[in-house]
Amino acid sequence: MNKSILIIFTTCLIFSIHIRPDFSQTLKKLTLQEVLELAQDQSPDAILAKHRFRGSYWQYRTFKAKYRPSLNLSATLPDYKRIYEKEYDATTGKEDYIEKNTDNSSAILSLTQNIGLTGGSIFMQSDLGRLYEFGEEGRTQYITTPVSIGFRQPINGYNELRWEKEIEPIRYEEAKKNYIDAVEVVNIKGVGLFFDLALDQLNKEISEINYSNADTLFLIAQGRYNIGTIAEDALLQMELALLNAGTALNQSGINLQVSEFQLRSFLGFNENVKLELIIPAQIPELEVEVNKAIEQARENNPELLNLERQLLQAAQNVAEARSEKGLNANLFASYGLTQRAEDISGAYKDLTSQQRVRVGIELPIVDWGLGKGAYKMAQSQEEVIRTQVRQSQIDFEQNIFLNVNMFNIQDDQLLIAAKADTIAQKRYDVTKQRFLIGKIDVLDLNIADSEKDVAKRGHIAALRNYWTAYYNVRRLTLFDFERNQSLEADFEKLVE
Repeated sequence: MNKSILIIFTTCLIFSIHIRPDFSQTLKKLTLQEVLELAQDQSPDAILAKHRFRGSYWQYRTFKAKYRPSLNLSATLPDYKRIYEKEYDATTGKEDYIEKNTDNSSAILSLTQNIGLTGGSIFMQSDLGRLYEFGEEGRTQYITTPVSIGFRQPINGYNELRWEKEIEPIRYEEAKKNYIDAVEVVNIKGVGLFFDLALDQLNKEISEINYSNADTLFLIAQGRYNIGTIAEDALLQMELALLNAGTALNQSGINLQVSEFQLRSFLGFNENVKLELIIPAQIPELEVEVNKAIEQARENNPELLNLERQLLQAAQNVAEARSEKGLNANLFASYGLTQRAEDISGAYKDLTSQQRVRVGIELPIVDWGLGKGAYKMAQSQEEVIRTQVRQSQIDFEQNIFLNVNMFNIQDDQLLIAAKADTIAQKRYDVTKQRFLIGKIDVLDLNIADSEKDVAKRGHIAALRNYWTAYYNVRRLTLFDFERNQSLEADFEKLVE
């Protein structure tokens, strides 16, 4: 009697937890494709990928701006000083401190253009200065350089602009590919979370069916025990199976809530949305050729662009170290017209020419091998990177080969899993009927029940493996083999 009360209480508890509906939630039924489209549009991972690309875009725009003329205005308005300065008095032949009370204002308008070929720059500028001395004999003086042209040129053999012109376009192209790669990572994560929830939905259904079956079979076993056709140990085994089914049902409900929360969070939904998944019934009829996959990966995968950029940056470091271990020199030259006067109009009349040439040099005499050491270190690092790049290229192609072959067998694996699911279900139905008529014992029934559940879960796992392998191949190649085209994105829209 106590056992029957316990079973009834357990049944009520389970159904109070699992059957009670939540009318406050909106039900959304989603296919795998709909989940992935939502993830690409509104998941936090996709939004982060968009912002990372935008950062790379503006970095590239900054690089491009270095090759365009820049117009700048600088001004000092005012520069007031009231100080004592030491001056030599020619009449007395002595030095004395004289009070200076002045306002010195200036403005410079300059146009500068970098030259990528040489690494230098040319400029044209216009200057205007005004000096006003306070006091009883205060006076104003203007000095102008209406136009001057000149250039600055490092002559140490290292041209940073040239290296940037080679590296930055590759970096930007890499950023584009990285964004598409990030979308495929979102797809792979979406597949994982989709089938996590799908499996937990299935486990919940299995648990409910198993609990209902265990309850029915226990009642039948009680009747048989009462008429003496089965032993007490068989009845106890059926009772234990019912209690275990109740525990499994409770746990499946908790697991379902957790996996639903994770997918809901990934898609950016709040707790008012309840998700129900539609398991994909069809898969594309697709066989990926290894050679084509390798070819597309070489063309599209950002990892190869990253390796190319690493080689260029290593060569850049060697060139920079080579330039710093020897003579460093900078050449500056300018030519302009200038004049000074006590009024601004006079400062623009009868202009006279001005020239300026400056060559600065720096030559290490004794540096105890500092420059040579830095140069040798850069060379050694370049060789290390070359070796790593060669190995990475080999590993990359092997990874493509393995992932493509893994994908190509998934359709067969899925077919086997689907067939096993059908057979296991049929075997269980037959075994259950034989048990009901007393032809087999409860042990055989439990085995058939367990195999049925394993086969159902195996079918979901095979679907998960297929779609995970599919999107892994897409990520490695950035190629859509269904549509036979490279994966693309609207980059102009991303930076709006």
